[in-house]
Amino acid sequence: MTTASSNTSLLNDKMVDMVFITEFTGLSDKWFYKLIQDGLFPKPIKLGRSSRWLRSEIEVWVQERIDISRGL
Repeated sequence: MTTASSNTSLLNDKMVDMVFITEFTGLSDKWFYKLIQDGLFPKPIKLGRSSRWLRSEIEVWVQERIDISRGL
């Protein structure tokens, strides 16, 4: 069962598609689908035939890559 606070945070988040992710990172969709397959990138949220990701999850993933590259 979800709580009201988690519903509120979801309403404040944005769902993004692969076009957004590739434009945001400059990496190809093939690269991301390989990372998903390897368990190294968040799995998509399936909405019918469409795939979406929570923008907050993408931001966390990118920040983790930044931290790793800077030795943080």
